[in-house]
Amino acid sequence: MTTNEPLNGSVDKPLHHPSQESPAGPPGRPLHGRIALVAGATRGAGRAIAVELGAAGATVYVTGRTTREHVSEVGRAGETIEGTAELVTAAGGTGIAVPTDHLEADQVRSLVGRIDRDHGRLDILVNDVWGGNFLLDFDTRMWDVGLERGLRMIDLGVRTHIITSSIALPLLVREPGGLVVEVTDGTAETNRERRENFYYDLAKNGPIRMAYLLGEELKEVGATAVAVTPGFLRSEEMLDIFGLTEETWRDGIAKQRHWALSESPAYLGRGVAALAADPDRARWNGASLDSGRLAKEYGVTDTDGSRPDVWGFMLAEKAGESPRVDAYR
Repeated sequence: MTTNEPLNGSVDKPLHHPSQESPAGPPGRPLHGRIALVAGATRGAGRAIAVELGAAGATVYVTGRTTREHVSEVGRAGETIEGTAELVTAAGGTGIAVPTDHLEADQVRSLVGRIDRDHGRLDILVNDVWGGNFLLDFDTRMWDVGLERGLRMIDLGVRTHIITSSIALPLLVREPGGLVVEVTDGTAETNRERRENFYYDLAKNGPIRMAYLLGEELKEVGATAVAVTPGFLRSEEMLDIFGLTEETWRDGIAKQRHWALSESPAYLGRGVAALAADPDRARWNGASLDSGRLAKEYGVTDTDGSRPDVWGFMLAEKAGESPRVDAYR
């Protein structure tokens, strides 16, 4: 979620399609031999998804603009793609960092060409490019947002995903069973309501629609596309805003009433890795899923063993109920 309170939301029902799957990896490493690209893996959900794919045995190409030599406009030097690649490898996979600006088509072509030369296949594409939170003006009318500022959000959250998919999908569909994951903020149900900012709304609804549209095309070649969202994400940036660490996050509950239902980035990462390893994942084709739904479906938990469901909690509140936090964690 963004830095304000998360919206009410839900997930779409799965669509049913026949599954096509390559042979599973060894026990505990179901993604062994799979090649993944996590576009936008510098920090947050993208980093966690990359690490969890690695923990399941995948070779993971991790991309972004912040390296140990260069810091992107986000301005966070502490998280780098090299650091993510090292975490992937430490988790049991093979992490490969490739500096890439996904607004530059030639850089994306070079990246995909390298994956093709090295492996001749791409099994999992995760579009998690964003990095636009610093541009967001909450509750600001469209015409009061600087045009260049607004269009930059569209570039970062939509155009990057389109460029990457356009260039990477010919490699992904070479073999049946490919998976495209569009990472966004909010589900299709949640985002029917107005988001905090005109441009942000478009940037975060775009990937949901992309997953649906790509799913309609990919099912013809035995591949799957889904949109996923975390709940109230305890990203590195969010923890810094609260002045907390992952070890002390509970100290922030008094500052924000839904913080008690927040989740670590690993929670979504584990759900996506489980989805990628599911031989019947095509039943989700075109759907919009949140971390809580993935956790329930696949039996994964957050790092503390809980299963936070902030979306369900908010739905209960919207329905006039008085839900207990402990019933949703």
